[in-house]
Amino acid sequence: MDDLPDALERLTSRIDALERRIAALEHPSEAPNLSLPQPPVAASAPATEKLPFTQAGGIFSVLGKAMLGIAGAYVLRAVAETSALPKFAVAAVAILYAVLWLIGASRVKSGEWLAATIYACTSAMILGPMLWELTLRFNVLTPSMTAGVLAGFALAATGLAWKRDLAAVLWIANITVALAALALSVATHNLPPFIATLLVMALIAEIAAALDHKVSMRLLAAAAGDLAVWALTFIYASPLEARTEYRLLDAAHLIAPGCLLFLLYAVSVTVRTVLQKRRISVFETGQTLIAFLLAASGLLYFAPHVGATVLALACLVLSAATYVALFVFLARSTDQRNPRVFAVWSAGLLLVGCWLLLPPFWLAACLGVAAVAFTLLGIRLARIPLQLHGLVYLACAAFAGGLFAYVAAVLAGTLPAAPTWIFCLVSASSLACFGALGFAPQGLGLRLMRLFPAALAACALAALAVQGLATLGLTGNAFHLAFFRTLTLSVLALALAFAGSRWQRIELNWLAYATLVFVAAKLLFEDLRHGNLGFIAAAIFVFAVTLIAVPRLARMGRMVKTAGP
Repeated sequence: MDDLPDALERLTSRIDALERRIAALEHPSEAPNLSLPQPPVAASAPATEKLPFTQAGGIFSVLGKAMLGIAGAYVLRAVAETSALPKFAVAAVAILYAVLWLIGASRVKSGEWLAATIYACTSAMILGPMLWELTLRFNVLTPSMTAGVLAGFALAATGLAWKRDLAAVLWIANITVALAALALSVATHNLPPFIATLLVMALIAEIAAALDHKVSMRLLAAAAGDLAVWALTFIYASPLEARTEYRLLDAAHLIAPGCLLFLLYAVSVTVRTVLQKRRISVFETGQTLIAFLLAASGLLYFAPHVGATVLALACLVLSAATYVALFVFLARSTDQRNPRVFAVWSAGLLLVGCWLLLPPFWLAACLGVAAVAFTLLGIRLARIPLQLHGLVYLACAAFAGGLFAYVAAVLAGTLPAAPTWIFCLVSASSLACFGALGFAPQGLGLRLMRLFPAALAACALAALAVQGLATLGLTGNAFHLAFFRTLTLSVLALALAFAGSRWQRIELNWLAYATLVFVAAKLLFEDLRHGNLGFIAAAIFVFAVTLIAVPRLARMGRMVKTAGP
Protein backbone atom coordinates (compact mmCIF):
# COMPACT_ATOMS: atom_id res chain seq x y z
CA MET A 1 0.00 0.00 0.00
CA ASP A 2 2.94 2.32 0.56
CA ASP A 3 3.84 2.08 -3.12
CA LEU A 4 0.40 3.15 -4.29
CA PRO A 5 1.08 6.93 -4.35
CA ASP A 6 4.28 6.39 -6.33
CA ALA A 7 2.50 4.18 -8.84
CA LEU A 8 -0.29 6.74 -9.24
CA GLU A 9 2.29 9.49 -9.79
CA ARG A 10 4.07 7.48 -12.50
CA LEU A 11 0.77 6.68 -14.18
CA THR A 12 -0.19 10.36 -14.16
CA SER A 13 3.14 11.38 -15.76
CA ARG A 14 2.67 8.76 -18.46
CA ILE A 15 -0.84 10.05 -19.24
CA ASP A 16 0.48 13.65 -19.40
CA ALA A 17 3.25 12.60 -21.80
CA LEU A 18 0.77 10.82 -24.05
CA GLU A 19 -1.52 13.86 -24.08
CA ARG A 20 1.34 16.16 -25.05
CA ARG A 21 2.41 13.75 -27.85
CA ILE A 22 -1.16 13.60 -29.22
CA ALA A 23 -1.38 17.39 -29.14
CA ALA A 24 1.96 17.69 -30.96
CA LEU A 25 0.73 15.32 -33.66
CA GLU A 26 -2.57 17.21 -34.09
CA HIS A 27 -0.96 20.68 -34.07
CA PRO A 28 2.67 20.28 -35.30
CA SER A 29 3.19 24.05 -35.83
CA GLU A 30 2.25 24.82 -32.23
CA ALA A 31 4.05 21.85 -30.72
CA PRO A 32 6.73 22.77 -28.15
CA ASN A 33 10.21 21.40 -28.46
CA LEU A 34 9.87 18.45 -26.20
CA SER A 35 12.43 15.85 -25.53
CA LEU A 36 10.30 12.80 -25.33
CA PRO A 37 11.78 9.49 -24.41
CA GLN A 38 12.46 7.33 -27.40
CA PRO A 39 11.73 3.67 -27.43
CA PRO A 40 14.76 1.45 -27.26
CA VAL A 41 16.36 0.52 -30.54
CA ALA A 42 16.12 -3.12 -29.76
CA ALA A 43 12.38 -2.82 -29.39
CA SER A 44 11.87 -1.51 -32.93
CA ALA A 45 10.78 -3.87 -35.59
CA PRO A 46 13.69 -5.30 -37.58
CA ALA A 47 14.20 -3.70 -41.03
CA THR A 48 13.46 -5.86 -43.99
CA GLU A 49 16.78 -6.94 -45.54
CA LYS A 50 17.11 -6.65 -49.27
CA LEU A 51 17.87 -10.03 -50.73
CA PRO A 52 20.50 -10.45 -53.44
CA PHE A 53 19.33 -10.37 -57.03
CA THR A 54 19.78 -14.12 -57.59
CA GLN A 55 18.14 -15.07 -54.26
CA ALA A 56 15.13 -12.80 -54.73
CA GLY A 57 14.13 -14.60 -57.91
CA GLY A 58 15.22 -11.75 -60.22
CA ILE A 59 17.37 -14.01 -62.37
CA PHE A 60 14.36 -16.14 -63.25
CA SER A 61 12.31 -13.08 -64.10
CA VAL A 62 15.05 -11.74 -66.36
CA LEU A 63 15.51 -15.09 -68.07
CA GLY A 64 11.77 -15.32 -68.57
CA LYS A 65 11.68 -11.92 -70.20
CA ALA A 66 14.63 -12.88 -72.44
CA MET A 67 12.82 -16.04 -73.54
CA LEU A 68 9.76 -13.97 -74.33
CA GLY A 69 11.98 -11.71 -76.44
CA ILE A 70 13.34 -14.65 -78.41
CA ALA A 71 9.82 -15.96 -78.84
CA GLY A 72 8.85 -12.59 -80.28
CA ALA A 73 11.71 -12.88 -82.74
CA TYR A 74 10.37 -16.23 -83.92
CA VAL A 75 6.96 -14.65 -84.36
CA LEU A 76 8.46 -11.97 -86.57
CA ARG A 77 10.28 -14.63 -88.58
CA ALA A 78 7.04 -16.53 -89.10
CA VAL A 79 5.31 -13.33 -90.18
CA ALA A 80 8.11 -12.63 -92.66
CA GLU A 81 7.87 -16.14 -94.09
CA THR A 82 4.09 -16.62 -94.32
CA SER A 83 2.44 -13.20 -94.25
CA ALA A 84 1.47 -11.11 -97.21
CA LEU A 85 2.92 -8.05 -95.51
CA PRO A 86 5.89 -6.43 -97.25
CA LYS A 87 9.01 -8.22 -96.10
CA PHE A 88 10.95 -4.99 -96.00
CA ALA A 89 8.51 -3.58 -93.44
CA VAL A 90 8.75 -6.76 -91.36
CA ALA A 91 12.55 -6.51 -91.56
CA ALA A 92 12.45 -2.92 -90.32
CA VAL A 93 10.23 -3.95 -87.39
CA ALA A 94 12.57 -6.85 -86.57
CA ILE A 95 15.63 -4.59 -86.57
CA LEU A 96 13.83 -2.10 -84.34
CA TYR A 97 12.84 -4.98 -82.07
CA ALA A 98 16.50 -5.99 -81.59
CA VAL A 99 17.46 -2.37 -80.90
CA LEU A 100 14.70 -2.10 -78.27
CA TRP A 101 16.21 -4.99 -76.38
CA LEU A 102 19.57 -3.21 -76.55
CA ILE A 103 17.91 -0.12 -75.11
CA GLY A 104 16.45 -2.27 -72.36
CA ALA A 105 19.92 -3.59 -71.56
CA SER A 106 21.23 -0.06 -71.21
CA ARG A 107 18.40 1.09 -68.93
CA VAL A 108 18.68 -1.51 -66.17
CA LYS A 109 19.34 -0.31 -62.65
CA SER A 110 22.88 0.39 -61.55
CA GLY A 111 24.60 -2.74 -60.27
CA GLU A 112 22.36 -5.21 -62.09
CA TRP A 113 25.04 -6.15 -64.58
CA LEU A 114 23.68 -9.67 -64.99
CA ALA A 115 20.36 -8.36 -66.26
CA ALA A 116 22.13 -5.99 -68.64
CA THR A 117 24.24 -8.87 -69.96
CA ILE A 118 21.22 -11.12 -70.51
CA TYR A 119 19.24 -8.42 -72.30
CA ALA A 120 22.25 -7.53 -74.48
CA CYS A 121 22.73 -11.20 -75.37
CA THR A 122 19.04 -11.38 -76.23
CA SER A 123 19.44 -8.43 -78.57
CA ALA A 124 22.49 -10.05 -80.19
CA MET A 125 20.73 -13.41 -80.61
CA ILE A 126 17.82 -11.64 -82.29
CA LEU A 127 19.90 -9.45 -84.59
CA GLY A 128 22.55 -11.88 -85.84
CA PRO A 129 20.39 -14.75 -87.15
CA MET A 130 17.76 -12.30 -88.36
CA LEU A 131 20.24 -10.40 -90.55
CA TRP A 132 21.64 -13.69 -91.85
CA GLU A 133 18.23 -14.85 -93.06
CA LEU A 134 17.09 -11.44 -94.31
CA THR A 135 20.28 -11.21 -96.41
CA LEU A 136 20.87 -14.77 -97.59
CA ARG A 137 17.47 -16.53 -97.47
CA PHE A 138 14.76 -13.92 -97.99
CA ASN A 139 17.01 -11.52 -100.01
CA VAL A 140 15.26 -8.56 -98.38
CA LEU A 141 18.48 -6.73 -97.51
CA THR A 142 21.43 -6.25 -99.82
CA PRO A 143 24.94 -6.73 -98.38
CA SER A 144 25.42 -2.97 -98.30
CA MET A 145 22.18 -2.50 -96.34
CA THR A 146 23.10 -5.26 -93.91
CA ALA A 147 26.50 -3.70 -93.39
CA GLY A 148 24.81 -0.38 -92.70
CA VAL A 149 22.52 -1.99 -90.13
CA LEU A 150 25.52 -3.52 -88.36
CA ALA A 151 27.33 -0.20 -88.31
CA GLY A 152 24.22 1.49 -86.92
CA PHE A 153 23.91 -1.19 -84.26
CA ALA A 154 27.52 -0.56 -83.15
CA LEU A 155 26.88 3.19 -83.04
CA ALA A 156 23.66 2.69 -81.08
CA ALA A 157 25.39 0.44 -78.55
CA THR A 158 28.14 3.00 -78.06
CA GLY A 159 25.68 5.83 -77.60
CA LEU A 160 23.48 3.92 -75.17
CA ALA A 161 26.31 2.56 -73.03
CA TRP A 162 28.62 5.60 -73.18
CA LYS A 163 27.41 7.58 -70.16
CA ARG A 164 27.22 4.68 -67.71
CA ASP A 165 30.26 2.74 -69.06
CA LEU A 166 28.25 -0.45 -69.55
CA ALA A 167 31.04 -2.82 -70.49
CA ALA A 168 28.76 -5.83 -71.01
CA VAL A 169 26.55 -3.98 -73.50
CA LEU A 170 29.52 -2.62 -75.45
CA TRP A 171 31.39 -5.92 -75.60
CA ILE A 172 28.40 -8.02 -76.60
CA ALA A 173 27.25 -5.54 -79.26
CA ASN A 174 30.71 -5.14 -80.77
CA ILE A 175 31.43 -8.87 -80.76
CA THR A 176 28.11 -9.43 -82.49
CA VAL A 177 28.90 -6.81 -85.15
CA ALA A 178 32.42 -8.15 -85.73
CA LEU A 179 31.39 -11.81 -86.05
CA ALA A 180 28.36 -11.01 -88.20
CA ALA A 181 30.38 -8.78 -90.52
CA LEU A 182 33.14 -11.35 -90.98
CA ALA A 183 30.69 -14.23 -91.51
CA LEU A 184 28.45 -12.34 -93.93
CA SER A 185 31.41 -11.01 -95.92
CA VAL A 186 32.38 -14.60 -96.70
CA ALA A 187 28.82 -15.90 -97.12
CA THR A 188 27.76 -13.13 -99.50
CA HIS A 189 31.13 -13.09 -101.33
CA ASN A 190 31.01 -9.31 -101.02
CA LEU A 191 33.74 -8.05 -98.70
CA PRO A 192 33.94 -4.22 -99.14
CA PRO A 193 30.65 -3.25 -97.40
CA PHE A 194 31.43 -5.31 -94.32
CA ILE A 195 35.03 -4.07 -94.23
CA ALA A 196 33.55 -0.57 -94.15
CA THR A 197 31.45 -1.61 -91.14
CA LEU A 198 34.54 -2.89 -89.33
CA LEU A 199 36.39 0.32 -90.14
CA VAL A 200 33.52 2.29 -88.62
CA MET A 201 33.75 0.13 -85.52
CA ALA A 202 37.52 0.75 -85.34
CA LEU A 203 36.93 4.49 -85.75
CA ILE A 204 34.47 4.48 -82.86
CA ALA A 205 36.98 2.60 -80.69
CA GLU A 206 39.78 5.07 -81.48
CA ILE A 207 37.56 8.08 -80.79
CA ALA A 208 36.55 6.54 -77.46
CA ALA A 209 40.22 5.99 -76.60
CA ALA A 210 41.07 9.59 -77.49
CA LEU A 211 38.25 10.79 -75.20
CA ASP A 212 39.47 8.57 -72.32
CA HIS A 213 36.43 6.30 -72.27
CA LYS A 214 36.85 3.61 -69.64
CA VAL A 215 35.65 0.69 -71.76
CA SER A 216 38.00 0.04 -74.69
CA MET A 217 37.07 -1.95 -77.81
CA ARG A 218 40.34 -1.18 -79.61
CA LEU A 219 41.81 -4.67 -79.61
CA LEU A 220 38.60 -6.31 -80.87
CA ALA A 221 38.03 -3.70 -83.57
CA ALA A 222 41.65 -3.82 -84.74
CA ALA A 223 41.74 -7.62 -84.91
CA ALA A 224 38.49 -7.76 -86.89
CA GLY A 225 39.62 -5.02 -89.30
CA ASP A 226 43.03 -6.62 -89.85
CA LEU A 227 41.47 -10.01 -90.52
CA ALA A 228 38.96 -8.60 -93.01
CA VAL A 229 41.55 -6.59 -94.97
CA TRP A 230 43.94 -9.55 -95.00
CA ALA A 231 41.14 -11.80 -96.31
CA LEU A 232 40.39 -9.28 -99.06
CA THR A 233 44.05 -9.19 -100.12
CA PHE A 234 44.46 -12.97 -99.90
CA ILE A 235 41.32 -13.78 -101.89
CA TYR A 236 41.80 -11.27 -104.70
CA ALA A 237 45.54 -11.89 -105.01
CA SER A 238 44.79 -15.54 -105.85
CA PRO A 239 44.17 -16.64 -109.47
CA LEU A 240 40.86 -15.67 -111.02
CA GLU A 241 39.67 -19.25 -111.42
CA ALA A 242 40.03 -19.79 -107.64
CA ARG A 243 37.58 -16.97 -106.78
CA THR A 244 34.84 -17.25 -109.39
CA GLU A 245 32.10 -16.78 -106.76
CA TYR A 246 33.41 -13.39 -105.69
CA ARG A 247 32.42 -10.28 -107.59
CA LEU A 248 35.03 -8.48 -109.63
CA LEU A 249 36.50 -5.36 -108.04
CA ASP A 250 38.69 -2.69 -109.51
CA ALA A 251 42.06 -1.71 -108.05
CA ALA A 252 40.65 1.27 -106.12
CA HIS A 253 38.19 -0.89 -104.14
CA LEU A 254 40.96 -3.39 -103.38
CA ILE A 255 43.56 -0.85 -102.28
CA ALA A 256 41.32 1.56 -100.36
CA PRO A 257 40.49 -0.66 -97.32
CA GLY A 258 44.13 -1.23 -96.36
CA CYS A 259 45.04 2.42 -96.90
CA LEU A 260 42.05 3.61 -94.83
CA LEU A 261 42.96 1.19 -92.05
CA PHE A 262 46.53 2.51 -91.94
CA LEU A 263 45.36 6.12 -92.14
CA LEU A 264 42.98 5.55 -89.22
CA TYR A 265 45.66 4.21 -86.89
CA ALA A 266 48.34 6.62 -88.08
CA VAL A 267 46.07 9.58 -87.25
CA SER A 268 45.10 8.01 -83.93
CA VAL A 269 48.73 7.49 -82.89
CA THR A 270 49.62 11.02 -83.97
CA VAL A 271 46.78 12.54 -81.96
CA ARG A 272 47.52 10.53 -78.84
CA THR A 273 51.31 10.87 -78.84
CA VAL A 274 51.95 14.26 -80.43
CA LEU A 275 48.88 16.30 -79.46
CA GLN A 276 47.79 14.63 -76.23
CA LYS A 277 51.36 13.83 -75.09
CA ARG A 278 50.55 10.25 -74.15
CA ARG A 279 52.83 7.26 -74.11
CA ILE A 280 52.51 5.06 -77.15
CA SER A 281 51.36 1.57 -76.21
CA VAL A 282 52.55 -1.79 -77.46
CA PHE A 283 49.15 -2.26 -79.11
CA GLU A 284 49.43 1.03 -81.02
CA THR A 285 52.97 0.25 -82.16
CA GLY A 286 52.12 -3.23 -83.40
CA GLN A 287 48.75 -2.31 -84.92
CA THR A 288 50.19 0.62 -86.87
CA LEU A 289 52.89 -1.66 -88.28
CA ILE A 290 50.32 -4.33 -89.22
CA ALA A 291 48.11 -1.74 -90.90
CA PHE A 292 51.09 -0.37 -92.85
CA LEU A 293 52.03 -3.86 -94.07
CA LEU A 294 48.43 -4.52 -95.16
CA ALA A 295 48.28 -1.21 -97.05
CA ALA A 296 51.67 -1.87 -98.68
CA SER A 297 50.58 -5.38 -99.71
CA GLY A 298 47.46 -4.00 -101.34
CA LEU A 299 49.44 -1.43 -103.32
CA LEU A 300 52.05 -3.94 -104.50
CA TYR A 301 49.52 -6.66 -105.37
CA PHE A 302 46.79 -4.68 -107.07
CA ALA A 303 48.78 -1.84 -108.66
CA PRO A 304 51.98 -3.57 -109.80
CA HIS A 305 53.02 -0.85 -112.24
CA VAL A 306 52.65 2.26 -110.09
CA GLY A 307 52.16 0.71 -106.65
CA ALA A 308 55.86 0.55 -105.82
CA THR A 309 56.39 4.18 -106.83
CA VAL A 310 53.35 5.38 -104.87
CA LEU A 311 54.42 3.37 -101.83
CA ALA A 312 57.97 4.72 -102.05
CA LEU A 313 56.82 8.33 -102.23
CA ALA A 314 54.39 7.75 -99.37
CA CYS A 315 57.18 6.24 -97.26
CA LEU A 316 59.45 9.22 -97.91
CA VAL A 317 56.70 11.69 -96.99
CA LEU A 318 55.84 9.73 -93.85
CA SER A 319 59.53 9.52 -92.93
CA ALA A 320 59.89 13.29 -93.20
CA ALA A 321 56.74 13.81 -91.11
CA THR A 322 57.98 11.34 -88.49
CA TYR A 323 61.36 13.10 -88.28
CA VAL A 324 59.56 16.43 -87.79
CA ALA A 325 57.42 14.93 -85.02
CA LEU A 326 60.51 13.38 -83.45
CA PHE A 327 62.65 16.50 -83.26
CA VAL A 328 60.00 19.20 -82.96
CA PHE A 329 57.14 17.80 -80.87
CA LEU A 330 58.87 14.95 -79.00
CA ALA A 331 62.22 16.64 -78.40
CA ARG A 332 61.49 17.37 -74.73
CA SER A 333 59.62 14.19 -73.93
CA THR A 334 60.60 12.75 -70.56
CA ASP A 335 59.40 9.27 -71.54
CA GLN A 336 61.81 7.84 -74.09
CA ARG A 337 59.46 5.24 -75.57
CA ASN A 338 57.78 7.67 -77.97
CA PRO A 339 61.06 9.09 -79.39
CA ARG A 340 62.50 5.60 -79.79
CA VAL A 341 59.47 4.24 -81.62
CA PHE A 342 59.29 7.30 -83.89
CA ALA A 343 63.05 7.06 -84.55
CA VAL A 344 62.74 3.43 -85.69
CA TRP A 345 59.73 4.29 -87.86
CA SER A 346 61.44 7.26 -89.51
CA ALA A 347 64.58 5.31 -90.39
CA GLY A 348 62.62 2.29 -91.62
CA LEU A 349 60.32 4.40 -93.79
CA LEU A 350 63.25 6.25 -95.34
CA LEU A 351 65.05 2.99 -96.16
CA VAL A 352 61.92 1.40 -97.67
CA GLY A 353 61.17 4.49 -99.73
CA CYS A 354 64.71 4.76 -101.10
CA TRP A 355 64.91 1.01 -101.75
CA LEU A 356 61.71 1.00 -103.79
CA LEU A 357 62.36 4.23 -105.67
CA LEU A 358 66.07 4.34 -106.55
CA PRO A 359 68.29 2.08 -108.68
CA PRO A 360 71.28 0.43 -106.91
CA PHE A 361 73.85 3.10 -107.84
CA TRP A 362 71.73 6.05 -106.72
CA LEU A 363 70.48 4.10 -103.73
CA ALA A 364 73.99 3.55 -102.41
CA ALA A 365 74.98 7.14 -103.23
CA CYS A 366 71.97 8.68 -101.48
CA LEU A 367 72.30 6.45 -98.44
CA GLY A 368 76.01 7.22 -98.20
CA VAL A 369 75.32 10.96 -98.27
CA ALA A 370 72.48 10.49 -95.76
CA ALA A 371 74.84 8.57 -93.47
CA VAL A 372 77.35 11.43 -93.39
CA ALA A 373 74.61 14.07 -93.02
CA PHE A 374 72.85 12.33 -90.15
CA THR A 375 76.14 11.62 -88.38
CA LEU A 376 77.18 15.28 -88.55
CA LEU A 377 73.71 16.45 -87.51
CA GLY A 378 73.66 14.03 -84.60
CA ILE A 379 77.03 15.29 -83.36
CA ARG A 380 76.00 18.92 -83.74
CA LEU A 381 72.70 18.42 -81.89
CA ALA A 382 74.17 15.87 -79.43
CA ARG A 383 71.54 13.32 -80.46
CA ILE A 384 72.78 9.74 -80.35
CA PRO A 385 69.69 8.42 -82.24
CA LEU A 386 70.67 10.53 -85.25
CA GLN A 387 74.19 9.11 -85.12
CA LEU A 388 72.76 5.60 -84.99
CA HIS A 389 70.62 6.43 -88.01
CA GLY A 390 73.79 7.48 -89.82
CA LEU A 391 75.38 4.10 -89.09
CA VAL A 392 72.26 2.26 -90.28
CA TYR A 393 72.24 4.22 -93.52
CA LEU A 394 75.96 3.55 -93.95
CA ALA A 395 75.45 -0.20 -93.55
CA CYS A 396 72.61 -0.17 -96.09
CA ALA A 397 74.73 1.92 -98.49
CA ALA A 398 77.58 -0.59 -98.18
CA PHE A 399 75.20 -3.45 -98.89
CA ALA A 400 73.56 -1.70 -101.84
CA GLY A 401 76.93 -0.63 -103.26
CA GLY A 402 78.35 -4.14 -103.05
CA LEU A 403 81.11 -3.22 -100.60
CA PHE A 404 80.68 -6.33 -98.46
CA ALA A 405 80.72 -8.69 -101.43
CA TYR A 406 83.69 -6.91 -103.06
CA VAL A 407 85.83 -6.91 -99.90
CA ALA A 408 85.07 -10.59 -99.24
CA ALA A 409 86.03 -11.51 -102.82
CA VAL A 410 89.27 -9.47 -102.82
CA LEU A 411 90.54 -10.58 -99.40
CA ALA A 412 89.34 -14.20 -99.29
CA GLY A 413 87.94 -15.31 -102.66
CA THR A 414 88.38 -15.04 -106.39
CA LEU A 415 89.74 -11.65 -107.38
CA PRO A 416 86.92 -9.64 -109.01
CA ALA A 417 87.08 -6.87 -111.58
CA ALA A 418 88.10 -3.32 -110.70
CA PRO A 419 85.82 -1.54 -108.24
CA THR A 420 83.17 0.87 -109.43
CA TRP A 421 82.71 4.47 -108.46
CA ILE A 422 79.99 3.58 -106.02
CA PHE A 423 82.45 1.44 -104.06
CA CYS A 424 84.76 4.42 -103.74
CA LEU A 425 81.85 6.66 -102.68
CA VAL A 426 80.75 4.28 -99.95
CA SER A 427 84.35 3.96 -98.76
CA ALA A 428 84.66 7.73 -98.62
CA SER A 429 81.38 7.89 -96.67
CA SER A 430 82.78 5.40 -94.17
CA LEU A 431 85.92 7.52 -93.66
CA ALA A 432 83.81 10.66 -93.31
CA CYS A 433 81.52 9.05 -90.71
CA PHE A 434 84.49 7.79 -88.72
CA GLY A 435 86.15 11.19 -88.86
CA ALA A 436 82.96 12.94 -87.79
CA LEU A 437 82.41 10.57 -84.88
CA GLY A 438 85.94 11.34 -83.73
CA PHE A 439 84.71 14.73 -82.52
CA ALA A 440 82.04 13.16 -80.33
CA PRO A 441 82.62 12.68 -76.59
CA GLN A 442 84.48 9.60 -75.44
CA GLY A 443 82.63 6.59 -74.07
CA LEU A 444 82.19 2.88 -74.65
CA GLY A 445 78.98 3.34 -76.61
CA LEU A 446 80.50 5.92 -78.95
CA ARG A 447 83.60 3.79 -79.39
CA LEU A 448 81.44 0.90 -80.47
CA MET A 449 79.65 3.24 -82.87
CA ARG A 450 82.99 4.36 -84.36
CA LEU A 451 84.07 0.75 -84.72
CA PHE A 452 81.71 0.02 -87.63
CA PRO A 453 82.71 2.86 -90.00
CA ALA A 454 86.37 2.30 -89.08
CA ALA A 455 86.09 -1.38 -90.00
CA LEU A 456 84.38 -0.54 -93.31
CA ALA A 457 87.03 2.01 -94.20
CA ALA A 458 89.90 -0.33 -93.23
CA CYS A 459 88.48 -3.23 -95.25
CA ALA A 460 87.93 -0.93 -98.23
CA LEU A 461 91.55 0.34 -98.09
CA ALA A 462 92.92 -3.20 -97.83
CA ALA A 463 90.78 -4.34 -100.77
CA LEU A 464 91.90 -1.39 -102.88
CA ALA A 465 95.56 -2.14 -102.05
CA VAL A 466 95.26 -5.79 -103.09
CA GLN A 467 93.35 -4.74 -106.22
CA GLY A 468 96.15 -2.26 -107.02
CA LEU A 469 98.78 -5.00 -106.73
CA ALA A 470 96.69 -7.19 -109.03
CA THR A 471 96.48 -4.34 -111.53
CA LEU A 472 100.29 -4.08 -111.52
CA GLY A 473 100.52 -7.77 -112.37
CA LEU A 474 102.13 -8.87 -109.08
CA THR A 475 99.46 -11.45 -108.23
CA GLY A 476 99.55 -13.69 -111.26
CA ASN A 477 99.59 -17.00 -109.35
CA ALA A 478 97.50 -18.13 -106.42
CA PHE A 479 100.43 -18.21 -103.98
CA HIS A 480 101.42 -14.71 -105.11
CA LEU A 481 97.93 -13.44 -104.39
CA ALA A 482 97.85 -15.20 -101.02
CA PHE A 483 101.20 -13.68 -99.97
CA PHE A 484 100.27 -10.14 -101.00
CA ARG A 485 96.98 -10.45 -99.17
CA THR A 486 98.88 -11.46 -96.02
CA LEU A 487 101.34 -8.63 -96.49
CA THR A 488 98.61 -6.04 -97.04
CA LEU A 489 96.63 -7.15 -94.01
CA SER A 490 99.75 -7.18 -91.84
CA VAL A 491 100.61 -3.62 -92.84
CA LEU A 492 97.01 -2.65 -92.15
CA ALA A 493 97.21 -4.16 -88.65
CA LEU A 494 100.39 -2.21 -87.91
CA ALA A 495 98.89 1.04 -89.17
CA LEU A 496 95.69 0.53 -87.15
CA ALA A 497 97.66 -0.20 -83.97
CA PHE A 498 99.80 2.90 -84.29
CA ALA A 499 96.91 5.19 -85.29
CA GLY A 500 94.73 3.93 -82.47
CA SER A 501 97.40 4.64 -79.87
CA ARG A 502 98.59 7.89 -81.45
CA TRP A 503 95.13 9.51 -81.60
CA GLN A 504 93.68 7.70 -78.57
CA ARG A 505 91.22 5.64 -80.60
CA ILE A 506 91.02 2.31 -78.85
CA GLU A 507 88.56 0.99 -81.45
CA LEU A 508 91.43 1.06 -83.99
CA ASN A 509 93.49 -1.12 -81.65
CA TRP A 510 90.56 -3.54 -81.48
CA LEU A 511 90.53 -3.65 -85.28
CA ALA A 512 94.28 -4.28 -85.34
CA TYR A 513 93.97 -7.35 -83.14
CA ALA A 514 90.92 -8.54 -85.10
CA THR A 515 93.03 -8.23 -88.28
CA LEU A 516 95.71 -10.42 -86.68
CA VAL A 517 93.09 -13.09 -85.98
CA PHE A 518 91.91 -12.93 -89.59
CA VAL A 519 95.49 -13.21 -90.91
CA ALA A 520 96.11 -16.24 -88.71
CA ALA A 521 93.02 -17.96 -90.11
CA LYS A 522 94.06 -16.95 -93.63
CA LEU A 523 97.49 -18.55 -93.19
CA LEU A 524 95.87 -21.79 -92.16
CA PHE A 525 93.17 -21.98 -94.83
CA GLU A 526 94.81 -20.25 -97.82
CA ASP A 527 98.61 -19.83 -97.66
CA LEU A 528 99.41 -23.33 -96.39
CA ARG A 529 96.93 -24.88 -98.83
CA HIS A 530 98.71 -23.67 -101.97
CA GLY A 531 101.97 -25.45 -101.08
CA ASN A 532 104.68 -23.03 -102.31
CA LEU A 533 107.28 -23.28 -99.55
CA GLY A 534 109.04 -19.99 -100.29
CA PHE A 535 105.92 -17.90 -100.15
CA ILE A 536 104.61 -19.86 -97.17
CA ALA A 537 107.82 -19.05 -95.27
CA ALA A 538 107.60 -15.39 -96.29
CA ALA A 539 103.95 -15.17 -95.18
CA ILE A 540 104.72 -16.79 -91.81
CA PHE A 541 107.68 -14.42 -91.33
CA VAL A 542 105.55 -11.37 -92.10
CA PHE A 543 102.85 -12.55 -89.73
CA ALA A 544 105.33 -13.26 -86.96
CA VAL A 545 106.87 -9.81 -87.26
CA THR A 546 103.42 -8.25 -87.23
CA LEU A 547 102.40 -10.32 -84.21
CA ILE A 548 105.39 -9.01 -82.29
CA ALA A 549 105.21 -5.43 -83.56
CA VAL A 550 101.53 -4.64 -83.10
CA PRO A 551 101.50 -4.35 -79.26
CA ARG A 552 104.88 -2.61 -79.23
CA LEU A 553 103.84 -0.19 -81.97
CA ALA A 554 100.74 0.65 -80.00
CA ARG A 555 102.87 1.54 -76.97
CA MET A 556 105.26 3.48 -79.21
CA GLY A 557 102.37 5.53 -80.51
CA ARG A 558 101.49 6.53 -76.96
CA MET A 559 105.11 7.44 -76.30
CA VAL A 560 105.22 9.61 -79.44
CA LYS A 561 102.08 11.43 -78.32
CA THR A 562 103.52 12.01 -74.86
CA ALA A 563 106.81 13.35 -76.21
CA GLY A 564 105.15 15.63 -78.73
CA PRO A 565 104.80 19.39 -78.33
